Amino acid sequence: MGCCGSAERPKREWKPLEDRSCTDLPWFLLFTLFLVGMGGICGFTIMTGGAARLVFGYDSYGNTCGQRNEPIEGVRLSGLDHTDRKFVFFLDPCNIDIIQRKIKSMALCVSQCPTEELATYFDLKRFAMMNGSELCSYELPGHKYPQLPERFEKCPKLPVPESKALPVFNRCTPVDISCYAKFAEAVITFVSDNSMLNRLIAGVAASKEIIVGLCLLALVLSMILMVIIRYISAVLVWILTALVVLGSLGGTSVLWWLYIDYRMTMNETMTKDLIETEEPNDGMKTTKDHAQGLLIYAVSATVFTGILLLLMLFMRKRVALTIALFHVAGKVFIHLPLLVLLPFCTFLALSLFWVYWIMVLLFLGTTGNPEKNEDTGLVEFRLTGLLQYMTWYHAVGLIWISEFILACQQMTVAGAVVTYYFTRDKTKLPVTPILSSVLRLARYHLGTVAKGSFIITLVKIPRLILMYIHNQLKGKENACARCMLKTCICCLWCLEKCLNYLNQNAYAATAINSTNFCTSARDAFMILVENALRVATINTVGDFVLFLGKILIVTCTAFAGVLALNYQRDYTEWILPLIIVCLFAFLVAHCFLSIFEIVVDVLFLCFAIDTKYNNGTPGREFYMDKALMEFVENSRRSMAMEERGRSKRARPKEDVELTEAKAMAPGTSSA
Repeated sequence: MGCCGSAERPKREWKPLEDRSCTDLPWFLLFTLFLVGMGGICGFTIMTGGAARLVFGYDSYGNTCGQRNEPIEGVRLSGLDHTDRKFVFFLDPCNIDIIQRKIKSMALCVSQCPTEELATYFDLKRFAMMNGSELCSYELPGHKYPQLPERFEKCPKLPVPESKALPVFNRCTPVDISCYAKFAEAVITFVSDNSMLNRLIAGVAASKEIIVGLCLLALVLSMILMVIIRYISAVLVWILTALVVLGSLGGTSVLWWLYIDYRMTMNETMTKDLIETEEPNDGMKTTKDHAQGLLIYAVSATVFTGILLLLMLFMRKRVALTIALFHVAGKVFIHLPLLVLLPFCTFLALSLFWVYWIMVLLFLGTTGNPEKNEDTGLVEFRLTGLLQYMTWYHAVGLIWISEFILACQQMTVAGAVVTYYFTRDKTKLPVTPILSSVLRLARYHLGTVAKGSFIITLVKIPRLILMYIHNQLKGKENACARCMLKTCICCLWCLEKCLNYLNQNAYAATAINSTNFCTSARDAFMILVENALRVATINTVGDFVLFLGKILIVTCTAFAGVLALNYQRDYTEWILPLIIVCLFAFLVAHCFLSIFEIVVDVLFLCFAIDTKYNNGTPGREFYMDKALMEFVENSRRSMAMEERGRSKRARPKEDVELTEAKAMAPGTSSA
């Protein structure tokens, strides 16, 4: 038996695109059941009234506004008919718990929000009489507000600010939000001046056309960079490689120069201090520690530079493969231009799912059994018993489904690139290869994608839990525990990155041979191990080139933003628009170049399979592009020249040995 129960073949045969069958069907059924569970949680919150309480609001006695309610056992003033009271009014809307970030005030259902400031209890009475909207607790009659002794506890805090109802959620919100300044500081810690916040928001509003234009500029620059990489990949890669080597050498030299200069200065200073004080002081110890730190940095930089130079020496020939793959990846985008739209589709799918997830999470916050809070006297709805695990189930769903959507993008790209590579005549490509890849994914390989994304989820959940524990224990744990936590988090992060890379290649292998996840992962892993040096070169050089491309796009967009904003306002009001633009530029560049990176990785796997099982002879012709064919031919010529060189060096030695053998043979003379 093979991995995870897959049938193990005596010899692996790669038959690209020849047959197609469903893969990992049990995992598809398991994922479908999981989705049914996610939908069941949403249905449960709707059926039990959690969704209605969130949307329409509820008062502190457990009554939902805008509808007739059932009485709650043990809670007075519950079960009221609030058909005409559709708005939630808080007696003290500025009473906010900064730690929990929620309003602690008593809430009532009212028929109308106060449209003007009410400064006295007579104003409350007048508002109740004129509008029929009583703003004190239900048991207090409106016409007696000024005389009731309970008015200080069960009526709103004076003065009552002018309020407006929020759209959809029907909460009375003060028009003047100055009382939320403290709450804003808790959420956004860098905002300490309300006028500064207003200026930043006004700057964004005034610059919205420029922001949109700069975002479009980032989009155009990303497309241009992909075209540039396609045509000048060789020059770009070698220039960046040379810059890395020179930068490493320069940085190492500077560190050694600083250390030597610091050491000489330290020796002179210490000699003078010893002559004057005759004993070392704290300043000498500090200076010595600085010198030792510089020495450690210089030695580490020297080791890193040495390793880098050795890697460049051994992998210099393999850099040509990276250049060829970049060149072919550019051609893939020319033949499959709709690939550039995949990041937008993925982002849209993720955004819709995240909105749904947050909505259901809010529904869960207002779902459950009503409980009276002894501290505040307010009714809260909480999940108890087994129902509280729905929140954890919902949290796992956020990770698994998000990873599933990203994996679908990887499988779609892999399927389209595999179709392009293993089609000998590129003019006979399918009319819509990307749509064909999506249909193959939906029909055959959803189980494989579900299994791969679940493996990533299993690694990500413990890492997130450890990060949460680390944040909760910050400043309380000892040094050993802190070090162990950080080590575990780092190891899990590295494992996640490795599994992500392996999963991506497993999806490509599935797209080629239509095998299940475990078989595809094993086959892809064997191919990658056989080409370990090539993989290292492509990942280091290629990733570095793409990273610099992202930085280039962000820098150009920011520079254009400075020039554009310079004509409108002073520097302090540029900050927020410029940050928004730079974040969007990096996001767009990351999405585009990540797709480019996936294409390069899939092309390399196809190339490795092609060169392993084909040799260019009749019946075993290569599938590869001309650029890759030139790389193979150059490699063969260099190998042939090396073989001839070795044979020439070995021939004189063989001739000597043959002469000595003849001299020692019987019947021969040595004359």
